Amino acid sequence: MKLMVTGGAGFIGSAVIRHIIEKTPYQVLNIDKLTYAGNLESLNSISKNSRYQFSQTDICDREALDQLFLAFQPDLVMHLAAESHVDRSITGSAAFVETNIIGTYQLLEAARNYWNNLEEHKKLAFRFHHISTDEVYGDLEGTDALFLETTSYAPSSPYSASKASSDHLVRAWHRTYGLPTIVTNCSNNYGPYHFPEKLIPLVILNALESKPLPIYGKGDQIRDWLYVEDHARALYKVVTEGIVGETYNIGGHNEKQNIDVVKTICSILDELCPQANNTPYASLITFVKDRPGHDLRYAIDASKIKNDLGWTPQETFETGIRKTVEWYLNNLEWCHRVQDGSYQRERLGVNI
Repeated sequence: MKLMVTGGAGFIGSAVIRHIIEKTPYQVLNIDKLTYAGNLESLNSISKNSRYQFSQTDICDREALDQLFLAFQPDLVMHLAAESHVDRSITGSAAFVETNIIGTYQLLEAARNYWNNLEEHKKLAFRFHHISTDEVYGDLEGTDALFLETTSYAPSSPYSASKASSDHLVRAWHRTYGLPTIVTNCSNNYGPYHFPEKLIPLVILNALESKPLPIYGKGDQIRDWLYVEDHARALYKVVTEGIVGETYNIGGHNEKQNIDVVKTICSILDELCPQANNTPYASLITFVKDRPGHDLRYAIDASKIKNDLGWTPQETFETGIRKTVEWYLNNLEWCHRVQDGSYQRERLGVNI
């Protein structure tokens, strides 16, 4: 079995590749443009494995994609390449339209061209798995509602709008052309190797440097937190066992207000790495002006993937967040190389 993974040097993509190389006998081709968020150091543990290959390629480059499909001959495609930071989408939406919409279109067309020319038995086995976000559904009202696979789309940010667009393209390519696609929409991920611009790693690293811990608005935004290694397991199960044409929502069953997430991190740091003067890290919390169009609550009903495919998360938020804090404390060199940009100056990998 050969799996082509786009965006494999990113946070979730690297977790997926590590899982496949470490837990299966399959081959992986990692296609990544290596933007600021692409870090090959996240794959150091498997980079020398003979079943792993890397190609620095932009998914908007159709000619390069066609060549990679012909050379690698994938059985499965897992599409994770995306611009994903909401704040960046507000100040620079063009990159999100280019990568998330145009890039997905080019990848779909390259996959369709490749798939159309496969022998019939390989054609039947081929899958195109598109990995998306729960943010396409917009804001949840009240405290009991949950996102279902059938929930109407109502994206609030340029980021979520671009991902919603890409979801629609994938489903249209299945309906119109018969391309065997599957879509997953996940809740907020956290865990090792997370780029430090996101909430949890930002809070951990700012706290260790005694810098302010910025919280949007009142910090009452609610998110369902999913440990990234649980997500990687779910994605692998979907691409290998999921039903063509279906959508699966993947959530961690861990709804938390942002302020409580930050306070939990502070409490763990107080225990594991107290400040020199023993001042609680929570004293660094600083409330800042809220993000424009900020959704208040996301929450996923993940019963379909549980009932149909037997997946449930292994980590609770309490176990997962402790593992995450401990990982950052034990990997500060990786963090510093990301913060000072040196990881971008030493990008190793053999192009296919």
